[in-house]
Amino acid sequence: MTNGALPDGFRLLSEPARLPAALLVMIKTWPSTLWIVRHGQSAGNVARDEAQAQGSHRIALQSRDVDVPLSELGREQAASLGKWFARRPDRPDVLLASPYVRARQTAEIFRESGGCDPHERICFDERLREKEFGVLDGLTTGGVAYFEPQQAEFRKLLGKFYHRPPGGESWCDVILRLRSLLDTISLHYGDRRVLIVAHQVVVLCLRYIIEGLSEEEILAIDREGDVSNCGVTEYRFDPAAGKDGGLKLTAYNVTAPLDAEQTPVTDAPDAMIAARG
Repeated sequence: MTNGALPDGFRLLSEPARLPAALLVMIKTWPSTLWIVRHGQSAGNVARDEAQAQGSHRIALQSRDVDVPLSELGREQAASLGKWFARRPDRPDVLLASPYVRARQTAEIFRESGGCDPHERICFDERLREKEFGVLDGLTTGGVAYFEPQQAEFRKLLGKFYHRPPGGESWCDVILRLRSLLDTISLHYGDRRVLIVAHQVVVLCLRYIIEGLSEEEILAIDREGDVSNCGVTEYRFDPAAGKDGGLKLTAYNVTAPLDAEQTPVTDAPDAMIAARG
């Protein structure tokens, strides 16, 4: 630090003129690395595929969406992800996860497989939960058209970004809670290596916020294909990004960890939902 300037990516907690020099504190505003991972294949993914193949209107699951566990393949995917990170010199030192069972199990198996320090606490944050689908919960695309034709029409009119089914959320609602989450990450995990385990819509909505994308841009990314189970999206802090530095996308939806362990890659949308939100 020269001529009173702060290093790239740092800011002062308060104005210099208001505190003695000894009390001035510098913090890094963003993680050095941020990984966002979708959970492994769930039993819901399997049930949804079967329902679609059979032309059923409802998905054959009786539990709450929050309680849907990983499939056996999903557990294998989570272990492969952990083993791949175990061979890296820059393993995460902060682990955040959705409290939904499939995300929690992915994070736990990731840790058990060496993806991070075995004593690292997993911070479960409800703001990372799956998008809530309200009255459309548990319906296939055909089921929405059959049981909720008015909602199917509203969704067609408003688009998936803004449509909020009764009792559920729009993408904008998810984005609102994720903005709060990123504020927490910025405040508590500056210059740390952070890994998030969450859901498909959460991965996409975080991209929307971090990269400052438009509705059209994020929906175009969504149309390119579903986020793979245990697919890795990576951001690294770049001091040249913006006025004070920022996170720069270095990889999206990478399945190299699964390929390295010869684990099958899956990318079906989550079950317990209707048309993918």
